[in-house]
Order: sequence, then structure tokens, then C-alpha cells
Amino acid sequence: MKMKALVKKYPERGLWMEMVDVPTPKEGEALVKIHKVAICGTDVHIYEWNDWAQKTIKTPMTIGHEWVGEIVEINGVTNAFKVGDLVSGEGHVVCGKCRNCRAGRLHLCPNTQGIGVNRTGIFAEYACIPLTNLWLCDPSIPEEMYAIFDPYGNATHTALSFGMVGEDVLITGAGPIGIMAAAICKHVGARNVVLTDLIDYRLELAKKVCPDVVTVNTKNESLEDVCKKLGMKEGFDIGLEMSGNGRALNSMIDSMINGGKIALLGIQNPGTVVDWNKIVFGCLQLKGIYGREMFETWHKMTTMLQSGLDISNVITHRLPFDEFEKGFELMLSGNSGKIVLEL
Repeated sequence: MKMKALVKKYPERGLWMEMVDVPTPKEGEALVKIHKVAICGTDVHIYEWNDWAQKTIKTPMTIGHEWVGEIVEINGVTNAFKVGDLVSGEGHVVCGKCRNCRAGRLHLCPNTQGIGVNRTGIFAEYACIPLTNLWLCDPSIPEEMYAIFDPYGNATHTALSFGMVGEDVLITGAGPIGIMAAAICKHVGARNVVLTDLIDYRLELAKKVCPDVVTVNTKNESLEDVCKKLGMKEGFDIGLEMSGNGRALNSMIDSMINGGKIALLGIQNPGTVVDWNKIVFGCLQLKGIYGREMFETWHKMTTMLQSGLDISNVITHRLPFDEFEKGFELMLSGNSGKIVLEL
């Protein structure tokens, strides 16, 4: 039996829609009929075939890791899932053997494999997913929201790294993850949330998702002036670095209160320089973020949506699976939020 799959067929720019065999689940896996998928920045890197992709991706390979679907077959014994369940899933497959895995700190596994990066992805009509990676969906939450649980999880893990109630928060980088993080910060009780970027489209989208966020194009306005307008006298309590831009990171360091806390999700370019004395003498705390806590972050993602968090406007385009090229063009243009492809 054959199915459609979006494959990185050749080591060059582009992706190819191919007919491939429907996979057979191994012991401990479920076969899932995929309903919706979403395009990630990682997928765009693979499409463009940049330096990272050339070093990481083995062709040919089905890509993709943001999804929601229905279990159609289970190979193994489980009380947690059954055929017919609506599920999404964690995109990081851990080893289960290292110290961190054995201690329940799965998100810190040094042997993590990424679905759609280090192993076969889910941009296909069917996919095999380890049972240990599945998340049972609440049917009262729209399916398309589960299709973006992976990046929503990045935003949640980053935003909830430190206590938010009553704090002033600076977020650098208004991509979809930064925008969702801003909404989460306000939802859980932050006072002022300031979101910076250089692209007006993204800042306008942020306002649609979270009207209470203060958006700043740093080409036109300084953070120092913003702090004065907000009545902030000592700086930001918490920083969430989402841009991967060295200038933004240094601006954040300069804007923090003494003893401030910074969570770093954005991947910095090699050679990025910071003034370490500002971090030492400013008593700043830095925390690197990778992925999501399994599965505490997933629990918090679900409960926040159940309790009124609305990030639905971060999805700006919904396209048929066959129109993937249009989706990737929109992502490359910068004039989009999350893009969901429907199978």
C-alpha cells in the first residue's frame, strides 16, 4: 500500500512529493493516520538546504515533526491509548537508558533523535510513532492547535522556566514561538511584556494574538525609552531570547535588572560575543532551552488552552498538503505565522 509523503529526495534545495510505502509499526509503536501538519523553521532549513541541513540530513528522508492524527494500529501493550484515539506527539525520541532518562529528565537526554531530522518524519499520510511519544488529545481543543503543539511547547517551556507573576518580561524575536510566549506570559500573570523584532508584520501579528503585549521595532525605538514609558526603573526581571541574534541578546543583557533571569531558546551564530562581566557583576541567571519537558510541558499546554489562553491567530494560513510549495514560499517571505497543511 502506497501513500503520499514529502521527501527530501536529493541533497539540494527543494522537497519532493513522493509515493512511498505505508510503514509498519514496530514493537512499541503506533501507526497514525495524519490529519494535519505544520511547517517549522527547521523544515525551511531543510528545504533551503543550508549548511546545518547539509551536515545533518541524510537523503532521501521524509521530513516534518509537527502533527496531529488518529491511531489506526498499535503494536504492543498499552493502557494509555487505543485505536481511534486522536493524538499528537513529542518530536524528540530519547534513549531511555542515560542518567537523565532514568531519572525522568527526558528532555535532557544527550542521545535525543529528532523526528523528521535524525529519523523518518511525519509529513505523510501515515507515520509510525513510539507509544512513549504520544499525547492523548482533548477533543474540545481544535485539531489544528495540536498540529502546532511542538512550537507551542517550545514557547511554554521557555516562558515557564521562571516565576512570571508580577514580573516585567522582555522577549526578543517575534516569530511564532516568541509571539506565543508573549501570550503565555500575560496569561500566567506577568505585568509588562515587551516583544521586539525588526519586522513590522510579525509585530502586528503579535498584537492580533496578544493585544496586551507591548511591541517594539528596535530600528525605531530604544528599549530604554520603552522602560521609561512603562515606568520601569531598574530593568526587566525576565528575558526570553527567541531570535538567535547576537545584537538582540546583548541588548537584553543590557536591559536586565540585577539578578535577572534569561532563558535562551534562539540558536546563536558561531562567534557570538557577549560581555561576560555584565553577566557576572549583574548576577544574571542564564538557562538554555531545548524542546519541551516530557511531559509536564504538554500538560501545561493543554491546561492553558482549557483555561482560556487563545493563540489561534498565530496560525495565519491553512493549505492542502499538495500545496506545500506555497506554504514554504510564505514561510521564506517572512509574511506568515504558523502554516498548517491539511491531509
